[in-house]
Amino acid sequence: MRSSLHHRLLDGMRRGGVSVILLLICVIFAFGSEDFLTTSNLLNVALQTSILAIIAIGMTFTMLTAGIDLSVGSVMALCGALAAGFAVRQGWGTGVGIGLALLAGMVVGVVNGLLIVKGDMPPFVATLAMLAVARGLTLVYTEGRPIAGLDESFIWLGTGKILGIPVPVVIMTIVAIVSWIVLKQTRFGLHVYSTGGNEETTRLAGISTDRIKLSVYVISGFTAALGGVLLTARLWSAQPNAAIGWELDAIAAPVLGGVSLFGGVGGIGGALVGSFIIGVLSNGLNLLGISSYYQQVIKGIVFILAVSIDMLSKRRR
Repeated sequence: MRSSLHHRLLDGMRRGGVSVILLLICVIFAFGSEDFLTTSNLLNVALQTSILAIIAIGMTFTMLTAGIDLSVGSVMALCGALAAGFAVRQGWGTGVGIGLALLAGMVVGVVNGLLIVKGDMPPFVATLAMLAVARGLTLVYTEGRPIAGLDESFIWLGTGKILGIPVPVVIMTIVAIVSWIVLKQTRFGLHVYSTGGNEETTRLAGISTDRIKLSVYVISGFTAALGGVLLTARLWSAQPNAAIGWELDAIAAPVLGGVSLFGGVGGIGGALVGSFIIGVLSNGLNLLGISSYYQQVIKGIVFILAVSIDMLSKRRR
């Protein structure tokens, strides 16, 4: 009985407890800084978190199949540079530039997926290699220099507002809703969970697990490219060293939200909550004047706790 209670406690922390944790963090920062609950600051938190949330949603798809995508930060930089380059250097316009950049992100996802399902590489190895390749291609394409001169329509994607809501937040909301529908209301979503829960059983049921795994890496590549475009728009230029280290936060956010590293458990809502925990932590610690060095330590501790809870829950199951 004691073991059962312990299991229910861990499972509850992974599912609903994370929302309580986010609320508690907000309460602590609200008492610590009078600026935290202002409308402008809350919109700023949403804006700062929106790009991470989009990347985390794509990461959630891969993690639900018991995979991982370490290349997202480099893909963000590459696709942001391609979007700016096509729009400015080639003069093809913002729409064409962004469209080709999103396509490039999906192509990277296809390569990652093929290395995993056809090359039989572990996701960690395949996407780690792609992290290096994509970053190198970014430096080659940009020649190590920023690409500036974006037009107003491009910059608007990162700095504009729709009915007072930042455009990246609106895009994040749309991506989250569509992703939730795909995972919860479609046969593909069911197969994603099934592949992560028990791949061999899913294969014996006649489902192509290779196709499912290939698809989730394409989705991850698309969301990374979209995040890279939005980050480029926010910065008003494509930076060759943009998004370094973002893969850690993109993995931490779903895990904080209850998405299991072992596959088959979690969802879009958890990825969003986990993203906002990271965003609120960064914003609140900045308001309190905490050094960025200590912020990294705090984030690392939070991630360790989240992974520990996930592993303990896995053992109980």
